[in-house]
Amino acid sequence: MDLLSFARGPALAVALVVFVSGTLWRLFGVLRRPRLRDLSPPREGAPSNLSGALSAIVRGMWPRKEFGQTAMVTTFNGYVFHIGLALVFFGYAPHIAFIHRIIGLSWPALPDAVMYLAAGATIVSLLLALFYRLTSPVLRKISNADDMITWIITFLPLITGMAVISESSAVTVVRDHVIYAGPLAVHLLSLELLLVWFPFGKLMHAFLFAFSRGATGVRFSHRGVKL
Repeated sequence: MDLLSFARGPALAVALVVFVSGTLWRLFGVLRRPRLRDLSPPREGAPSNLSGALSAIVRGMWPRKEFGQTAMVTTFNGYVFHIGLALVFFGYAPHIAFIHRIIGLSWPALPDAVMYLAAGATIVSLLLALFYRLTSPVLRKISNADDMITWIITFLPLITGMAVISESSAVTVVRDHVIYAGPLAVHLLSLELLLVWFPFGKLMHAFLFAFSRGATGVRFSHRGVKL
């Protein structure tokens, strides 16, 4: 078994099992945590718990102007990263073919030019995020090994994926053999490393942010605090 066969076979299977089971385990752990009932009466005119939770989730999508220009730039950079990453993963034809092989679903791909622009913007946004973390005294103070490991593991699939590109996606999808097996195997292994790390690092915020913001919204709206 060569490296590419290993990446496409056993390594992918293990990564998917760890990703799915680990994510479900983390979500189950959050949902089963004991919660004390709030026995205080809600403030007059307080919204329902659901309304308060949804309001907090939506309101947290953009910082308040009181936080200053830095918060605005950081938030905008985060949107560039997340949107760019979603476009690259779900819009690139070889990625769609990869997903189709796993779960049988497919959809039209975006043009290669859009994918290259999205990938470039995503890489730049990651580098900017690292720059902010290393130069901000506050961010340096609250950063730990998880932050750096998560950054590296997120960066690797992007940079290795760009290294694999040698022709148009339309040609790659219909080709019956792989031209650069080694680089492709490294790219797949970097993705699988991300899947394995996902449930245990800060990437899990992709699911947990809704729980934390929703819980804050419930508590604050119960007390009549306007978010």
